[in-house]
Amino acid sequence: MVQALIAEGLLKTREVINSMSRVPRELFVSTHMRQYAYNDTPLPTEYGQTISAPLG
Repeated sequence: MVQALIAEGLLKTREVINSMSRVPRELFVSTHMRQYAYNDTPLPTEYGQTISAPLG
């Protein structure tokens, strides 16, 4: 996902690239949604909130 966002010119700063590369996005969504964790779309969390799309 990070490489695709870099290729699209959406990720530019080293700090953001490093952070997005290190933080496992699947830890922020419910177990049954983890297969979608790296899709470029908002996802529901287990607390009635959503995790934003990576750059949405």
